[in-house]
Amino acid sequence: MTRPVVVVPHDPAWVAAFEALRAVYVASLGDLALAIHHVGSTSVPGLAAKPIIDVDVEIRSREILPSVVRALAALGYRHEGDLGVHGREAFAPESDDVPRDGSGRRWPEHHLYVCASDSPELRRHLVFRDWLRAQPGKAAEYGALKERLARLHRDDRVRYLEGKTAFIEAALAADRKP
Repeated sequence: MTRPVVVVPHDPAWVAAFEALRAVYVASLGDLALAIHHVGSTSVPGLAAKPIIDVDVEIRSREILPSVVRALAALGYRHEGDLGVHGREAFAPESDDVPRDGSGRRWPEHHLYVCASDSPELRRHLVFRDWLRAQPGKAAEYGALKERLARLHRDDRVRYLEGKTAFIEAALAADRKP
């Protein structure tokens, strides 16, 4: 059984959680990572979200992916492939102490993805995040939509995600307009 969809008010602690995760990834990946991005709704100030930190690790090219897989495995992540999303490699923590940085810390729930710099999916994540950050009114509208969808589709993540698609696609199209 899948967990219910729960959307909560924005928590400023999400930024600190991302920064702590980022520090571990920087130490482990070094020059393999060009950038480490906080994406998804938890990265937008004031936006309601599922309390899951989304992280995109940007790499130079897919050619170095095997080295990245090894480095992340050493931290306790399992490579799951692209999960049907071309240009985005997913990594799952083995337990709540991942990434294992020697601290024994229990980490908040998070999704970790690795994308090459030329990945359309990376671009989509960054463009949508930046669009929401620049337009607080649209971010509030998106938050209200997510809260409504979470109530309607609490036990159906697929329908929850499908319900957000039109808004996301319209935002991405609006960003492309001159």
